[in-house]
Amino acid sequence: MMNGLRDVLHYMKYLKANRSYLYKESQKDGELRELMKKEQMTTFFQPILSLTQSETIGFEILNRPKSTRLFPTTETFYDHIGKSRKVFAFERFLRNLSLERYEEGLKQADSYKGGLIFLNIQPQILEDPFYRSGHTLELLNKYHLSPDQVVLELTEKETVTDYCQFVRTIENYRHQGFRIAVDDAGTGYNSLKTILSLQPEFLKLDKSLIRNIHVNPAQQHLVELLVDFAGQSNTEVIAEGIEILPELLYLQKSGVHFGQGYALGKPKNILEPGILPTAPTKQQDRPVKALG
Repeated sequence: MMNGLRDVLHYMKYLKANRSYLYKESQKDGELRELMKKEQMTTFFQPILSLTQSETIGFEILNRPKSTRLFPTTETFYDHIGKSRKVFAFERFLRNLSLERYEEGLKQADSYKGGLIFLNIQPQILEDPFYRSGHTLELLNKYHLSPDQVVLELTEKETVTDYCQFVRTIENYRHQGFRIAVDDAGTGYNSLKTILSLQPEFLKLDKSLIRNIHVNPAQQHLVELLVDFAGQSNTEVIAEGIEILPELLYLQKSGVHFGQGYALGKPKNILEPGILPTAPTKQQDRPVKALG
């Protein structure tokens, strides 16, 4: 009896001490539900190009929420998602929205007839007991797509807690025909552990490694190591955040397979293939402010 009363008192003390935080989190959850209900997300498609053939191999699908008082930036929005209990529900909503808008974009595209679709996914949802691996296949059938067109791009907002289960889930996706990309490679221990555990089909080099790589020997050395590792494990490398021609020229010489960035093609709400620049311009020499 006394223990029960003590627990209640502790809980009331916790609520009082964290009242402001809990209230704000409750407001954020309400705002998230409203954004999902009204589909107040803008979808962009950013091309990914071969750095040797100037061919657009596919698009990464990016979703940006409407700016609100509680979510003034895209970063604050996705930070909340990664730490909340709404990850699974939101990922399911977002995947449906992405594929629906991709199908609409494909119908309207003049010069693009289809390729790879890079979908962002947060690893912790794969550990959710309510997560169903067949849901993505159902969506693909709905939008007349096949698993071999889809690359699941793993972003690490939160750390994976059970790598054995995580790897088993990923292998299940592979058996269905999906491919895997690890995002933000070279930025920390977690991404390197994920690379070693999964041996992904694609490795996406973080933009912090690419920025001014043509004049930074330390960045060059790390990228060379990652490209060499990828070559030994049958992984193809994608450089993110290419903004100026000298970066592109260095990456082409270093053996990076594919590229993504404002110098090749900005995110747009239509499926417009990118273009490899061949000569420097003032626009290419000046970094462009990123979305969000």
